[in-house]
Amino acid sequence: MRRRTATLWIIGFLLLAAWAGWDLVPGELSGTPGRADLEGRVVRVVDGDTVRVRLEGREETVRYIGVDTPETKRPGRAVECFGPAASAANERLVEGREVRLEVGEEERDRYDRLLAYVHRADDGRFVNEILVREGYARPLAIEPNVRHADAFATLADEALEAGRGLWSVCER
Repeated sequence: MRRRTATLWIIGFLLLAAWAGWDLVPGELSGTPGRADLEGRVVRVVDGDTVRVRLEGREETVRYIGVDTPETKRPGRAVECFGPAASAANERLVEGREVRLEVGEEERDRYDRLLAYVHRADDGRFVNEILVREGYARPLAIEPNVRHADAFATLADEALEAGRGLWSVCER
C-alpha cells in the first residue's frame, strides 16, 4: 500500500510539473534554461555591440553577448581603431528593425544592460555572428554566457586569416 501511495504521489507531481511547464531536464534538449525570447524594435544603435530596443512599451539597453567591438563612446578615452566602422555596420544591420533577443543565462551586466544574442526578426540573421565573421568584432567569452564562444572564436580566426574588417587595419 505504501509503495502504491508513493507511486501515485510521484505520478501526480510529474503531471503537475508538466502542466505547469516546469523544465525538469535542463540542457540543449529543453532550449535555453528559463529564458523566453523577447522581440522588439531597435530604436537606436549606441555603438558596435550595444543597442536600445523598445520592448513591450519600455526601452532597454541591450549589450550583445560574446562579442566586443572597438569603443567609440567611452568617456575620457580615444575612439578605437575601427570603432566607427563597427558602429556603422551595426546600424546597417539593425537600426529601426525588429529583432529577437535570446537573453543570456546571466541576464544583466554590471551596468544593468540586458545581455542577449540578437537575431533580425525578418530574416533570422544572427547579428552577433555577422559582426565577428565580417571582422567588426572580436569574440568575448564571459561565463556563464558562452553558448556560441567556440563558433565565434572560429569565425574570428577566419576573419583574421582573410584580413577582413579590423584585422586588416588595426594592431592585433
